[in-house]
Amino acid sequence: MLSTIEAKLLIVDDLPENLLALDALIRGERRQVFQASSGEEALGLLLQHEFALAILDVQMPDMNGFELAELMRGTEKTKHIPIVFVSAAGREMNYAFTGYESGAVDFLQKPLDIQAVQSKVTVFVELFRQRQAINEQVIALERSRKEQEILLSELRAAQDDLQKAVRMRDDFMSIVSHELRTPLNGLVLETQLRKLRLSKGDMAAFTADKLKAMTERDERQINSLVRLIEDMLDVSRIRTGKLSIRPTRFDLSALVSRVLENYSAQIAAAGCEVSLSAAEPVTGLWDEFRIEQVVVNLLTNALRYGAKKPVDLRVLATPEGACIEVQDHGIGISVPDLSRIFQQFERVSSNEVTQGLGLGLFITEQIVASHQGTIEVESRPGQGSLFRVYLPLESRSVDNG
Repeated sequence: MLSTIEAKLLIVDDLPENLLALDALIRGERRQVFQASSGEEALGLLLQHEFALAILDVQMPDMNGFELAELMRGTEKTKHIPIVFVSAAGREMNYAFTGYESGAVDFLQKPLDIQAVQSKVTVFVELFRQRQAINEQVIALERSRKEQEILLSELRAAQDDLQKAVRMRDDFMSIVSHELRTPLNGLVLETQLRKLRLSKGDMAAFTADKLKAMTERDERQINSLVRLIEDMLDVSRIRTGKLSIRPTRFDLSALVSRVLENYSAQIAAAGCEVSLSAAEPVTGLWDEFRIEQVVVNLLTNALRYGAKKPVDLRVLATPEGACIEVQDHGIGISVPDLSRIFQQFERVSSNEVTQGLGLGLFITEQIVASHQGTIEVESRPGQGSLFRVYLPLESRSVDNG
């Protein structure tokens, strides 16, 4: 690895013949020698390249070797470059001492000892290559550390997501078992009561009016079960991209009116007065079954959290299409809850109400989005909520089923 690292060497001398001679002396494999005939030219090269060693002639006009060394030591980019001085002056000039004071690592006297020069240059080149190799290893280690930190962060995030998914699954199963048990218990109790009465021969309990009431109760319980199952199936369809949209042309006002009629028993049981204001007709190309789901989900939500106060439904024609508004005057939604009510399995919690699978608004938003529409909510705690659905009059047909 070390042998593959290129080392750049700088030689500075005002005499061309000295430069040529020294160049020939120190040139070698994976070495690149740069020549400068003055201190100024040397500075230009020093700012452009990273050198393993600088060999400076002491006695140069304009800027001598010592002055160049001082400038190198005062510059961040060049202050760590090893400097070797070369001089033809006699030892009595004490240049060596001055050179070491200027930051030199060695001092060579002319005429140069070929073997000594080559040996010393080789040492500095190898030291440079070792430093470069260490630097590359440090950079690689730092890069590896950062990659490991990112990976660890991703693993922690994945672990958090997994734990959240497990909690959501457990919560969902708990909610499902509770929500399914409610209508099932009603059906079981009704069945046991009827068997008991039959066993006692109490046929007075099965008059036409009473049978009709029994049938209506059974129908409500069965519809609750069917709706819970359909919600779970719709979530599965949404996840796999198989929620089918089959548009047909129909009147939105008529659909909302029909929903209110069909849900009259639930409205009465909730103790809410529901009013409808609808422009007629508001006709568009939508999936009638899916839009009915939207209206039912929003209405059910309003009844559930409406605190037995009036609920207002409005169907409006807009320049862009149609708008459905469902407004209750119940418990409202807090700001933190507003940011998550359209997520799966999220339910508004209060001391009075916590019902449902927490899928209704999630499914509603997905259905609206599949019609290229939007859904908005305005709410304040204690002042109720207003859900507003915008639908374009023409929606693109989507069938992934």
